[in-house]
Formats: sequence, structure tokens, C-alpha cells
Amino acid sequence: FFDRARIWVQAGDGGNGCVAFRREKDKPKMGPAGGNGGRGGSIHLVCDEGLNMLKQEVHFRATGGQNGMGKARHGESGGDVRVPPGTVVRQDEDDALVGEVLRHGDSMRVARGGRGGRGNAAFKTARDTTPRLAEQGEPGGQRWLKLELKLLADVGLVGVPNAGKSSLLAAATNAKPKIAPYAFTTVTPNLGAARPSLQASLVLADIPGLLEGAHEGKGLGRAFLRHIERCRLLLHVVDGTRPDPLGDF
Repeated sequence: FFDRARIWVQAGDGGNGCVAFRREKDKPKMGPAGGNGGRGGSIHLVCDEGLNMLKQEVHFRATGGQNGMGKARHGESGGDVRVPPGTVVRQDEDDALVGEVLRHGDSMRVARGGRGGRGNAAFKTARDTTPRLAEQGEPGGQRWLKLELKLLADVGLVGVPNAGKSSLLAAATNAKPKIAPYAFTTVTPNLGAARPSLQASLVLADIPGLLEGAHEGKGLGRAFLRHIERCRLLLHVVDGTRPDPLGDF
């Protein structure tokens, strides 16, 4: 289960402008015709509800824009980086928030493709009808980013270790979490979907067992407490057969 990632994104460079002149039979000099270079491909993060963890890939690069010819040519798409709902994006160097993708289909551009250079057709003037000047394309944006996943669930199951959260998740949903009679069987969050009716569905998240002082790093708390931030409802699971169920609560 990967809920943190550090990735390098590099957009494509813009294509160079072209120096060219129109030529037709019996008309060798018909003015400049060099096209602009295409913009380099950008890189977007796209929210995909079919994912529930981040990928291990590290480097994402987009293609550069094509160089200008008789007309402008554009760079290809950089290829989307698909991430699960609830992904928080921060700059690596200063931890500044870049944005979040929360709903399926949400898209965020994280590296902009470089602008294509102008061809010589763009530099034609009344005083210079045959310019031999063209621009080079601009470099594409590039940077390191930190991704952090905060699970989106309707119901978060919380409680002390071995309280029966995984058993409840397995009984109420189609999930098949590991279940065993010892503490910290669940060491990563588990998700399951329940259908209380044909028109509605609920996503349940089984959060690893929490101990008193979890916010200070005790047990597995600090690593997974953030996953309950966006749960619409928290269901505290208590084992009534334990010696002190009220104390567990």
C-alpha cells in the first residue's frame, strides 16, 4: 500500500520555428513560409476512482513540440499520470500546496509544455519581406513533486487493535481483508463497497488499530491518521467481550 510518493515531472520543450520560403514554378521567391514550432506536451494528474493507492513510478516525461515546417505542428500529449481520489500535491523543495484531486475525472496540470518558437513567416514586415529569422522553442517546465494520499470514504472504521474492524468490513462489503486473532493484523487501510440499496453505495475504510497517543506517533497512528480526515462519518468499533470495552472506547 503506497500512500506517499515523490515524482519528477518534465514537460516537453517547444519546437523550433522554421526558416522557409514559398516556391512555385516560375516564381522562385514568394515570401516567407516558415511555420511556428509546436508547443511541447504538458503533464497532468488525472483522478481515477479505480485506484486506491499511488504508483511506484518516479519519472514522467512529455514529448517535445515538433519543429515548424510549412505550418505549425504541435507536440503530442504528455500522457496523464493517474492518481486515486484524495491525492494531495505539494512542491518538494518547500512543501507548498500545489492542489488536490478529489473527484473522478479531475485534472491538474503540474508541468506546462514549452511554447513553440515563431517561424520566419511571423517576422515579415513592410521593410523586411524576406526575413531569415526564427525563434527556438522554450524549455518545458520540470520539477519534483510530493504526492500524499488521504483516502476518501463514506465511513471510517476506527478502534483499538483487534476490535473487529476487519471482520465488520468483510461482513458488510465485498472486501477480503486479512483477519487473525492478534493485534495489528491490519497494517494498511482496507477499502470495501457496500450497497444498502440499488440506488446507493457506501465506501468503508478499515483504518489500522489506533492506540492512545496515536497523534504522537504511537502504534501505527501517525502514518494513517490522515486517512480519517475526509471520512464523512467515523464508526468506532468496540469489542464487547473484552475486559474493559468502555476503556477501549
